[in-house]
Amino acid sequence: MPIATGSDPLAVLVIGCGNIAGGFDAARAPDAAPCTHAGAFRRHGRYRLSACVDPDETRRREFMRHWGVASGYSSMDALVESGSRFDVVSICSPTDCHASDVLAALRLEPRIIFCEKPVTPNAATTAELVQSCEAAGVPLVINHTRRWDPEITRIRGELASGVWGAVRTVVGLYNKGVLNNGSHMIDLLHHLLGPVSVVATGTPVWDGLPDDPSVPAILSGVKTIPIHLVCGHASDFALFELQIVTERGVLTMEEGGVAWRIRRTNESPHFRGYRTLDAGERHAGGYLLAMLGAVSNIHEALSSGAELASTGRSALAVQEICERIKEKSGLVR
Repeated sequence: MPIATGSDPLAVLVIGCGNIAGGFDAARAPDAAPCTHAGAFRRHGRYRLSACVDPDETRRREFMRHWGVASGYSSMDALVESGSRFDVVSICSPTDCHASDVLAALRLEPRIIFCEKPVTPNAATTAELVQSCEAAGVPLVINHTRRWDPEITRIRGELASGVWGAVRTVVGLYNKGVLNNGSHMIDLLHHLLGPVSVVATGTPVWDGLPDDPSVPAILSGVKTIPIHLVCGHASDFALFELQIVTERGVLTMEEGGVAWRIRRTNESPHFRGYRTLDAGERHAGGYLLAMLGAVSNIHEALSSGAELASTGRSALAVQEICERIKEKSGLVR
């Protein structure tokens, strides 16, 4: 299976054939925005889904059938022995498998590795993997999806240019694990505002993951912007929202980025000399375009040297913050 050259489609290997690999898109309309690796690779048009790996034969065969994948393997060892080569290795296996899957992928000498987050269950192991990929000269891309959300890119530019004035405070709401989902929130904060540090934490909320509770926390951002992480409970509903309070209004990300609500300041119609917020407007976000943005960024990096929006290094910085939150809450000693 030769590596692509020139205008040939890039050959892709998918490791793990579950929901994020392709399952979430299996029942969606063909023209719906892709939410999975396979869906995004297919929609982009410059990739070829060449092979997949999954120990579950039923799931592997269904993935091959639905996405038109020619070759399937029960293990990475079996694949490595086949001598196949790939441009892109897409790792969609469970988090506990990522370390071994990344190392096995490096044996295939791909041009790039695209891995789900969290990279591994702990920052020390993630650091080792990042170093291994760097030593091999293989870029490691981590799916912190909102880095490729065009609406977040636009808002990031507005915040940086001063359109909204000073950022006064930020509130993030999340559930289902400080590493599992909280890492997405911290990465979003890093992307929008720059590095954060941990000031204090609250009582962990055990809401579904045995080793990864959701933890409320107070963070400090650039210019000591106060940031509050607030937890819901994953058994109630999925929760991932962000409220940015600025000098000139409030920007609220809703439904994980599927929508944004924008409220601006104006003169109070009731109290002279006071400024208040208007009723606001709600518009579509770009979250559902993010997976396609990710594979487009990967293609541009391989074809023209474009900078990657999310890397092993940026993900490691996020995971180190997650671990500090756990340490301050007494979960790690």
